[in-house]
Amino acid sequence: MQFVAFEKGIQVNGTTVNAVIDGLGSLAEEIFSLKVLARDWLAKAGIGTMAGRDYRLDPEGWYSQEAWLRVFEAIAKEIGEAPLKQIGMKIPENAIFPPWVQDIDSAIRAIDIAYHMNHRKSGKVLFDPATGTMEEGIGHYGYERVSAANQITSECNNPYPCSFDFGIIAAMAAKFQKNARVVHDDTKPCRKKGADSCTYIITW
Repeated sequence: MQFVAFEKGIQVNGTTVNAVIDGLGSLAEEIFSLKVLARDWLAKAGIGTMAGRDYRLDPEGWYSQEAWLRVFEAIAKEIGEAPLKQIGMKIPENAIFPPWVQDIDSAIRAIDIAYHMNHRKSGKVLFDPATGTMEEGIGHYGYERVSAANQITSECNNPYPCSFDFGIIAAMAAKFQKNARVVHDDTKPCRKKGADSCTYIITW
């Protein structure tokens, strides 16, 4: 189910959170007002602070995942789910990704690793690049290559919104395959309907 954390106490880093501001700001119409709204939603959720009219977010800080999910929910309720896709498309520009990403396969496979690199539990980042150890608590972004076809299936089982994940996958796929196409597999469960996961099909 989207907007509901799998575990309490999970944190997300400040650079990743900044994708909310970048994503809403990338919408051509009402850029200024949407950025102001984004900062207001974040500050009200306890993510960053307002000093007069200035919003301050520590890019090296860590913030409550539950609070960030409430921001996503507020956006969906007040201006619709379409902007969540734009926020997702800004994640590759804001989050930390492993350095070995070089093609569409490694790009989609790396999303789950990057996801864990940008979250922590009990003060410990959930993926250690030095050891390859991944901790649980936030779900996953799947990767399954379809043999004999230019196709990847990604089942995303995490608390983030369906549209947000669509944006992340679309941005990562397009970065390495300009003709990549992403569709939501409507034959599978969807978090918008209360399920625990959504499935996306990437073709090129």
